[in-house]
Amino acid sequence: MLCGKRPQSSKRTLMGLFRKERSSPPPRAERPPIDRLDVQLLQSSAVTLYHKANLLAHDIAALQQFGYRVYTLDAALWQSAADFHAAARRELAFPDYYAANLASWIDCLGEIEVPDEGGVVMQFRHFDAFARTDPQFAHTLLDSIESASRRFLLLGQRLLALVQSDDPRIRFERIGAVPVNWNPREWLDSDRGLRPAS
Repeated sequence: MLCGKRPQSSKRTLMGLFRKERSSPPPRAERPPIDRLDVQLLQSSAVTLYHKANLLAHDIAALQQFGYRVYTLDAALWQSAADFHAAARRELAFPDYYAANLASWIDCLGEIEVPDEGGVVMQFRHFDAFARTDPQFAHTLLDSIESASRRFLLLGQRLLALVQSDDPRIRFERIGAVPVNWNPREWLDSDRGLRPAS
């Protein structure tokens, strides 16, 4: 699906990043130093928790200096997934045909414009309020951002989520888990010398 609509074309439409015809990549930009904030954050995850608003503001300002585009979503009053989708549609300027469901969110997230310099940072405020209301959806939302960030990184682009919580004890299960697969040349059991089960 293309940000809520099913495209007419083929298998190239998988995973958001392959929907658009892309021109040759621009020349590689210089790599940021390993001690730069965005690189430090991405070393463990694209999603990072914050409690203190002043620390979040400081890091947002630093990322803006590196050329990051900032989107802010305030979860304090979200009572349902529908409230999140309405806020995301507004803040991220999703098209009118955004279907306001998880599949459409994942499609549109994979199509946001990420600047060549810097990247995109999604700032969630008071996320603990929504996590208490709908913990499963809150986790799935963070997981989808982690997965999208990984796909953007394959193209040299950066997507981060800085998630502020008024609850200093908030915890989330792991996000971005991917299976460990066999390489393409050993994908089939027979390629690894195994016989089919009888």
